[in-house]
Amino acid sequence: MSYRLSPLVLCVCFIPAGRCADPPPGFHRSPFFNECVREQWVEGDVRVLINVSGTFDAKLPTRLVIFATPNGNSIEWTLGCGQAPGLDWHFEIQHVAAQIRRLRELTPNENIVLACLEPEGLAWPAWRKKHADAPARVRRIVDWAREQIPLGSNRVTLTGHSGGGSFTFAFLDAADAIPDFVERIAFLDSNYSYDDGKQHGDKLFAWLKGDTARKLSVIAYDDREITLNGKRVVGSDGGTYRASHRMMTRFRKDIPLTESKEGDLVNHLGFNSQLAFRVHQNPGNKILHTALVGEMNGLLQALTEGEANTWGTFGGPRAFSKLVQQAPRIPPRPADAIGGRAFMQSIANMPRGDREEAIASEILRGNIPEFLRKFSKIEVKSNQHAATFDVMPDYLSVGSDADFVRIPMNPLTAQRIADAFGCALPTRKIVDDVYRNAAAKLEPIPLTEAREAVSTFIQHHDLIEKQRLSEEFGLLVAGVKKDVVISNRLNEKANRVALYGWHKRDGAPIQPLTVVHVDWYVDYSHGVRLMSRNITVDGKPRDVRHVLQSAALCGLLSDEGPILRPSY
Repeated sequence: MSYRLSPLVLCVCFIPAGRCADPPPGFHRSPFFNECVREQWVEGDVRVLINVSGTFDAKLPTRLVIFATPNGNSIEWTLGCGQAPGLDWHFEIQHVAAQIRRLRELTPNENIVLACLEPEGLAWPAWRKKHADAPARVRRIVDWAREQIPLGSNRVTLTGHSGGGSFTFAFLDAADAIPDFVERIAFLDSNYSYDDGKQHGDKLFAWLKGDTARKLSVIAYDDREITLNGKRVVGSDGGTYRASHRMMTRFRKDIPLTESKEGDLVNHLGFNSQLAFRVHQNPGNKILHTALVGEMNGLLQALTEGEANTWGTFGGPRAFSKLVQQAPRIPPRPADAIGGRAFMQSIANMPRGDREEAIASEILRGNIPEFLRKFSKIEVKSNQHAATFDVMPDYLSVGSDADFVRIPMNPLTAQRIADAFGCALPTRKIVDDVYRNAAAKLEPIPLTEAREAVSTFIQHHDLIEKQRLSEEFGLLVAGVKKDVVISNRLNEKANRVALYGWHKRDGAPIQPLTVVHVDWYVDYSHGVRLMSRNITVDGKPRDVRHVLQSAALCGLLSDEGPILRPSY
């Protein structure tokens, strides 16, 4: 089948950039905006994606922005990307990643780190009801995120949109006092759960008094009369407008709030601008729920509240447009792209790191053969569930259909390319499923000399092609390489590559699942076969990440149980 974009895949932008420093431990380089990312499920059912700049400098102060996703939204929708045919509209509304990039531009003398958090089921209020110990879990999640940053972080911003505010209130519920490492709290139309009975106001007030550097920001709008399909959206005591006024009533018991008007905004400031409520009066009675965050620069406003504003205007226009990622895609092959064999010769004598960078750059610009763009469909069943997923018909190669070479690479390079193409790396089970479904099962050809040399990469490719030429071009091919895979065994040792496969004709793999090699090691036998992140389960679209995490569904893709670290 032809490759198609998933509404759930990671958005990327192909921005040329100089090679950045090595990623922090546990991170891989992103294909966009010179960034590095780490992704993991924490506490079993909360997915966390941490994004750091490729120019992270441990000598500079670090601010960690923890952003809890809104109800019904994935991390990818929350981070945002540009429009593309067939792409879900959710990608175009919040643009949290682009606003963080703008903040990085404004504050070059500090590291801005983003941790975007998504609960299983995509609703923080429901997640809290599921877990009686939700406050303690939230505290552990925040601590885990802080620990992933080089040298840790003692300056944390807690924020979120919509139901994401429930995450922040769970954090407040976990102890009698807000920890000193919290520097800023921002509610983006997300303060519905505010409750004086739980001492939320008392805790926030005591926290603000503790340090003049602390900031509390509330972005809200008058949602009392908004309607959808002729029905009121907000109940008689609900919504962000009423919650904001409950908060203001509490604070006015101790401090005055200065009110001012600015266009359609009514601003309430106090504590020498440590405390700011910005409430849009909504004269058109529109649903501004998401517009406040993205279109009106709401996140930027909240993250710079109390500081000099040099980025633009709250209310719009967008102050981050040039930093929005493009939609995921495999780019068309450039007309001037070099042939596969010539490219391999050009990297033959490069140092290992330079070679990996050259491979990533060449493939990310679209220099792969046409036949790899037509994905093959695999159908699987497990525990009364059925799924269909799509895989590349062969291993990643450089060049054209007439002149291509299968190209081994390390797992960090492979992950970077997968992110760019909206794809994922396979598991051991997926590799087995591919072999069972392959139309062209070829004989493995082990080599023993100069295993890490590019000349051996070419030699092995040529030996494979002597077999493959007897088969129809473009068939699903298997048995020719060990696969770079994701696995729970990667938790055994840091900085390793997981390898599996190279099946013989009887279906037995030459290479059992192993993590013996460090992640920079590459030899001629390694291959990278990508799969689309879009998977259909029981007739419904899902993301591979969610299927791998689910105890009920993971058997469709994994023979190791749930996989909580879905990328390198």
